[in-house]
Amino acid sequence: MLVRLLEARGFRNLREAVIEPGARVTLIHGPNGAGKTNLLEALAFGLTGVSWRTRTDRELIGFGDDLARAEVTVADGAEVRVFRATVTRGEGRRHRLDGNPVPSDATALRPAVAVFSPDRLTLVKGPPSERRRHLDSLVAALWPGRAEARRRFGRALAQRNALVSRIRSGAASEQALAAWDSEFAGEASALVETRAAAIERVAPSFVSLAASLGLGGSATITYRPRTGVADAEEIVEQLRERRGGDLERGHTTHGPHLDEVQIAVEGRAVRRFGSQGEQRMALLALLFAEREALMAAHRTPPLMLLDDVMSELDPDRRRLLVELLEGGGQSVITAAEPAQVPEAGRGGGSEVAIEGGHVIAPAPAPSGIAA
Repeated sequence: MLVRLLEARGFRNLREAVIEPGARVTLIHGPNGAGKTNLLEALAFGLTGVSWRTRTDRELIGFGDDLARAEVTVADGAEVRVFRATVTRGEGRRHRLDGNPVPSDATALRPAVAVFSPDRLTLVKGPPSERRRHLDSLVAALWPGRAEARRRFGRALAQRNALVSRIRSGAASEQALAAWDSEFAGEASALVETRAAAIERVAPSFVSLAASLGLGGSATITYRPRTGVADAEEIVEQLRERRGGDLERGHTTHGPHLDEVQIAVEGRAVRRFGSQGEQRMALLALLFAEREALMAAHRTPPLMLLDDVMSELDPDRRRLLVELLEGGGQSVITAAEPAQVPEAGRGGGSEVAIEGGHVIAPAPAPSGIAA
């Protein structure tokens, strides 16, 4: 999949912005507040229908506008498709592919997008639910046939919780839990197995990339399921042992909905003990390790959107990052100054300048870079 064209209108400070990303690395540069991050956000919003920066859709609409729109044209082999996401003050958000609505749960229809941004550090330092959701999206990208595992488990969890609540209120018998424990355990076991397999694919590359990018020490990523890597029968027994606590609290207190993905350096969780710099490098290593896992599985690599990634890297690691980006797939990177991004290895890329929300295109291309 290649992004051929982005058209953004009324999107934050982008009144009307059009860019044509290159096949490999596209550099967007401009002063602070020019709209670099907004261009990346518009790309992600157009392709996925959601923003990683806000959950309040109206924030995407520029001052004085009634509608924000991001339209992204992609080429998938010989096929050309158009994704369009809009937000209006009166009708809310809509996401369409070739004019047809994209259901919110239609993971397979959306291209994979990996975002590095200060706003995305919640993936490393935020609550476990952020990492579980992200891991499940990786599972769907690696094995589309397993994309339903999270949803099936979610249904089983919701139904068991509803029954536990009814039993607690006296509206149902405790004996009815046996059947739902079995259903819950089967879906839980399948989800845990799939999550564990995904982390197993990512972990070796993560360790190597973390060291190369300067995370320091011995970096690890591990999956920590509440149930352990247990089969359905073992999970049924675990639920039986905790039934009293579940009925006392009115919900299921054990299972994959409480799992953790831990990123650590020297055995210390980066989430709690890592510096801001370590958290940034952990996020970067994770995104590139996932990209390597997808390419090894012969899946389409994600579109890499990297916002202000170079500012805390030394020259050697800046060069390494550009080399990694050249390893496959398409990427868009922002920087205040073009000099922050090494020219070496950026063949097949393009460059865009932006000022005050206005794209200046084509921007002057440095030597060795195709415009």
